[in-house]
Amino acid sequence: MPDNPRKVVLLIESSSACGRKMLRGIAKYSSLHKPWAFFLEPLSYKEIPARKNTLAWLREIEPDGIIVRDLEKVEQIAAMGKPVIVGSTVKKGISNLPMIVTDSEMIGKMGAEHFLERGFRDFAYCGYDDMAWSLKRSESFAARVLQFGCHIHQYQQPRGKMQRIWKKEQNRLAAWLEALPKPVGIMTCCDYRGQQVMEACKLARIQVPEEAAVLGVDNDEVICNLFLPPLSSIDIDFEKAGYDAAELLDRLMAGEMMKSQKIIALPSLIETRQSTDIFAMQDVEVAKAVRYIREHAREMIQVPDVVEATTLSRRCLLDRFHRVLGRSIHEEITRVRIDKISRLLLETNQSIAQIAVKLGYTGDDHLARYFKKETGMTPLAFRKQFITK
Repeated sequence: MPDNPRKVVLLIESSSACGRKMLRGIAKYSSLHKPWAFFLEPLSYKEIPARKNTLAWLREIEPDGIIVRDLEKVEQIAAMGKPVIVGSTVKKGISNLPMIVTDSEMIGKMGAEHFLERGFRDFAYCGYDDMAWSLKRSESFAARVLQFGCHIHQYQQPRGKMQRIWKKEQNRLAAWLEALPKPVGIMTCCDYRGQQVMEACKLARIQVPEEAAVLGVDNDEVICNLFLPPLSSIDIDFEKAGYDAAELLDRLMAGEMMKSQKIIALPSLIETRQSTDIFAMQDVEVAKAVRYIREHAREMIQVPDVVEATTLSRRCLLDRFHRVLGRSIHEEITRVRIDKISRLLLETNQSIAQIAVKLGYTGDDHLARYFKKETGMTPLAFRKQFITK
């Protein structure tokens, strides 16, 4: 007679993209191993009247393990004595529990580099002052921008809950956006905040992306494509984080003693949509060179090809290119090609050999050497870092 499946409660918000991706990863782990019996918290409008609260519901189920995200009663749930993994919590004082966290430092740095690559000199960040992960992204974003001697502007949330009601805050946010120097690259802490910034830009009659380029985080395709122009966003691999969390929970339910384990949800790529699809460069020839590199990155182009696409001499273009972007033409070609390779590794199932042919390399060994030299890891290792088993 087969063993009864383990009962696993998932207190994860399924209305958000990050929550759905996490659930997908958990389900994938379960399908590849012994299937679990999953319990999701009932929707409020389908709540059984007799059910008093979450804790009472959990006691009824008697779960073998719990994965909980952003719930106020984490300590009480942990006190039940069942294996618990906490995802993206904003609470403190539970450092002894295994946690799923995002690499907010890397996220902030990626956001800054996205705008730096496009020639922006003025930057802004809009997040939530009471969210630790938002503050970390803000700090990392600002630190990277300041390294290049650029200007950074931070949005300060109004004090008091009543002032944060969106109808009241929207006017304040619109006024802040209106006062920013233009053009400006604005990073937001998440796609939902990005959506609010886009709405405030419309209220202030600020053109996106011509005057304000806006970047979100989470790559929630529904939210990102809800607006015109669509919102660019940093994609975070919550699916792999969910898979890894399920793997860890399985070990905990088997009796392994582990505390303070951290599962890192890494940012993978930036999905560039129209909200940041612009070059904020006053130097027309440099902008022309950058666009040529992007359009021909799948070809084995060299510096002379880029020079040929402009009206400048090689020396003049090299000097102006470095002055505007802080890097050489060769470095830009390399950066864009690595981005193309990375996208093909993560967004397709093509083999390394197929990708090599598509990008003009003599073979998969040639591509692998090039990729490892620039990133420190092989293409296969890079793919495995973000793809669930």
